[in-house]
Formats: sequence, structure tokens, C-alpha cells
Amino acid sequence: MAEAVFGDTPSDHAQPSASTPSLQPSPAASLQPRADMDIISSLLTVILTTSPTPSAPSTDLVGSVLSSFEAHCPALVACSIIVVFDTYDRIGPQLRLKKGTVTAVEAAHYDTYKANVRQLVQEIWGRHAGLPREEAVSLGVDHVEEGSAEFGSPFLRDNSVKFKTTHLRSSAKLPRISFIEPEARLGFGLGVRTALRAATTPYVWVQQHDWSLATDIPIAPMLDVMQASRMGVPDAEADASLSGQEGTAPIRYICLPSVRMLRYATSAHATEFPVLRTITSTFKQSFAASSGDSLPLTPLFFWHDKTHIVSREHYLKSIFPSRLALSRGDFIEDHIGQRARSQMKEDAAAWKRWATWQYYPDEGNELCLRHLQGRTWRGEEQEQAMRDQYMERNRAEAAAAAEAEAANRQEPVHAANEAVSTDQDWVIDMPFGSDE
Repeated sequence: MAEAVFGDTPSDHAQPSASTPSLQPSPAASLQPRADMDIISSLLTVILTTSPTPSAPSTDLVGSVLSSFEAHCPALVACSIIVVFDTYDRIGPQLRLKKGTVTAVEAAHYDTYKANVRQLVQEIWGRHAGLPREEAVSLGVDHVEEGSAEFGSPFLRDNSVKFKTTHLRSSAKLPRISFIEPEARLGFGLGVRTALRAATTPYVWVQQHDWSLATDIPIAPMLDVMQASRMGVPDAEADASLSGQEGTAPIRYICLPSVRMLRYATSAHATEFPVLRTITSTFKQSFAASSGDSLPLTPLFFWHDKTHIVSREHYLKSIFPSRLALSRGDFIEDHIGQRARSQMKEDAAAWKRWATWQYYPDEGNELCLRHLQGRTWRGEEQEQAMRDQYMERNRAEAAAAAEAEAANRQEPVHAANEAVSTDQDWVIDMPFGSDE
């Protein structure tokens, strides 16, 4: 395979809105050479997983993610996309999304939410393909496929979930848009596997619905380096020990760092065990892409579910070698991610087999992902109302404290607002805004 040569990636992009995405073309999109986008789209498919959320039927949550694509990695909206609409197991009095339980409110809103997400995806992908909005949102169906997602023992009759995949009409300019809808809850793991089987490109970008990009992502150099790694280090050699292999290791999976993964190479995650320290000191480096760009990577000792780019073949072979790998409702990182780390701690060759890396800009100091807390996010309007309530409560508490202190000193009390120095004071006591 000849190496793909990519141009420069954009550097100065606007920050995405926290609500719905702008319907104006992104300035960053015009900076990405068309030829580069064509190469990227031939190599990469976006897999977006979504499920019932308190913010439904609003698309604020997914809209924030897609807006961050346009701002920080516009080539993604030139790629084929597969949206997995996972569902719920049961309706109950209390919302427990990780257990598959929704209330009657979320259940009633979910069909409308799916329709809204379909329209949003078609609008954004159609706009970047140069289609008028009316044409983009009314794209016809090319064909519908039916399938079954198997899991667990093959001797149990109920160990499979039927699903349908709807493929919209595509063209030379418009990449394929597909929607997967299971009849019962799959969970993140089986949802990703179903999408991997539907994808046709050698690499996939796996995206949960509540992680947004926080900085520019050099997707072209990432793909370039991963392709070069595949040519230079075949899978058969991935089991080789560190001895005599300095500086050479397969790159099959690259995860983007969230706040808890900053400075990963010097954190306890990478330094707690001697084997991991040796791997980091040996293989952490900046890789040269064919375009001349430098891609900083550090070994990663886990398989995270958060945003990552990965070899589709490696994903299927390593994570889903059989139907027994994951059960319905499982998250990959909760099971296989933990198992992978346990193996890596004991054996350097195990890390080579998993071939997991983390993007490491600015020596691990640059944040790439923000967590929007999809299990609690209730839409921008309600989130703003909650922020306003916390601000008002903290102002009132500060004013009361100032009054008490003044009374103790027997001094006059100034206006309550003077007790609050800046609006940043309320952030300290807020339970949201975390990146994890």
C-alpha cells in the first residue's frame, strides 16, 4: 500500500457552542484541503453511539459533539457515519441509564429524539457536501438491512438481539449515512461491534454522545502514522519482546486525553509498575508523518471507551474474538479494558498486542476532550437555569456570611454583591463541569 500524503491540518478554529451547532459553514472546513478530506474519508468511518438521555428530545448533547467536529476536526464530517441508536431495557420510577432503566418521560421522548438526531446528522453532513438543507434532511433510503447481534452461549435461545440498519442514499460528494436501531438494548460494547461490522473502511473513529472535542485534532497524521505502523510492524510481530525492538511497536489504537489523562506518562497510571515505566521510557516519542507533521504519542495502558481512532480489524480481533467476549449491556472498558491493563502490568509483549496509545500534545498538558455528562445533561436551557440557581444561592450565602462577620465587628454591611468578588466564586461549589 502506498503511503497517503496529507497536507497541513488547520490550527486556528473557533470554540464550539455548548448548545446546538452553528448552521453556518465552519471556517476550519475551508482550511482542510479537499484532496486530504477525500483520502481521510476513504480510510475512516465515524461511529457515533447514542441512547436515551434526560435532555431528549433536544439534540443539544449530540449537537455539541458534532459542533466540536466542525470546529476542531472538520474532516470527520466528510467521512461516512454510522449512528447507533441503542435503546432501554425497562421503564421504572428512577432513571438508571447504565442499567438500562428509564422513566416514562425518557421513553416517551426517545422516538422523537431519534428523528431529531437523524435530521441533525443529515443536515450537517449534507451541508458539508454542498447540499441545500431541504435536500439534505429529505435524503431517501438506499436500502435497509436486518441482522442479529449475538452474545453469550450459543445454546441459549435468547442470546441475540435483532436490529435493522438503514442506509441513506449517498453520492460522490455525500458519504454514506447509516442508522442502526436494535429491538432491545445492546449496550455500548455490542453497539460498537454491530457498527464495526457495518463499516467498510480500515479505521473507525468511535464517539460516545457526550464527549466533545476541546482542541484541534490532527486526524491526517494519525491515520498516516497508523498506516505506516501497519506496514512496518505486521500483527504477527506484535508479540515480540522489548529486547531488540526499541522504538518499534504497532500503533492500532489512539485515544484522546480527557482531564484525568493529562500528563499520563508521568502519572501513576504509567509509573506504578516497573514494566509500564520501561515501556513508556522506551516508546514514548513523536512520530513523523509523511506530510512532515510530528505526532506525539505515549503508550496507553488501558482500552478506553471515550473517543478513539482504531484499526477496525484490530478492534474485531482483539475486543470481539468470539460472541463470549461481552454480554448485552456491557461497556468495553469495564471488562476488557481492565483485563488488558492487568496483562500489560505483567508483560511488555501484552501491550504490543493491544497496541494502545494516547495522543500526547504539549507533553500531555493539552486537553482534547470534555465530558458533557450525558446521564445528567438536561439540555442547555435547563443547565443554564441550574447554573443561575447555584450562582444565586452562592451570592446569598456570601451575603449572609458578610452580614454575620459585620455584626461580629459591629460594622455596617455593604451591599451583598460586594461580598462576591467574581462570578467564578460559584464554580467551586457546582457539581458539574467535570471532564470525567
